[in-house]
Amino acid sequence: MASPESSSVAPGSFALGAAVAAMLLLSSPASAQGAADAPGPSESASHPKGQYAALDALPDWGGIWFLNRRPPGGAGPPQPRLKAEYLGRYEQWRSETSANQGVTRRNRSNCSPPGMPRIMQLAQYPYEFLFTPGRVTINQEAWMQTRTIWTDGRGHPEDPDPIFMGHSVGRWEGDTLVIETVAILDELEFASGALHSPEFRVIERIRLSDENPDVLVNQLRMEDAQALAEPFELTVTYRRDRDGSLIEFQCSENDRNPVNAEGETQFD
Repeated sequence: MASPESSSVAPGSFALGAAVAAMLLLSSPASAQGAADAPGPSESASHPKGQYAALDALPDWGGIWFLNRRPPGGAGPPQPRLKAEYLGRYEQWRSETSANQGVTRRNRSNCSPPGMPRIMQLAQYPYEFLFTPGRVTINQEAWMQTRTIWTDGRGHPEDPDPIFMGHSVGRWEGDTLVIETVAILDELEFASGALHSPEFRVIERIRLSDENPDVLVNQLRMEDAQALAEPFELTVTYRRDRDGSLIEFQCSENDRNPVNAEGETQFD
């Protein structure tokens, strides 16, 4: 699969695109004291009233989206070039997995989600994109995961707590949503068996295909000076089901992790 063109995005540079920012500001209801008192673009997520009309200028991503699988017999997914300690940990994982007939040992519940960036590469279970003033929300049916991408001009927190989805901020470049995500838990794999450091950063460029408006293209670039010898890039695509909807996914009802004599949950 072809990799996207390289593009380095500086931390903290993600603000709402100028055109959309202007529309959000102009569509804000002016108070009795004049337009200066209306909420500005940086407040749009917490003061959305009067700013919904501007969303009509954004591209149509309605419906739900399914990941396009790679064709049988085709080339496998690209593999990251890891450095030192991270390469050693990957080699150990591969050796253990091979010795265990392909079964991967986990240190957490099977009902815990994969988190970023693998949430954006899940087959079978669809995605839904919601546009509201100051944010884009991505719902993923598997594990009922939710991502929030702030498009109201805010930057990343100075010292964010690492979480499954990380902290995402974005901006629109024409019809392309550019997203930067940091603060992703470093115990999560970003590719099979590959771990990352706390410096890990994911940049996504999501847009409709030029050839087919019912195909969505996501170009991902992953950067990590500690773990990666070079940025890791891949492209995934999704196909649209205009009339579909997400259904409830309740993993905990089927969680069958064993429990030892002391009542502690064991993870296979």
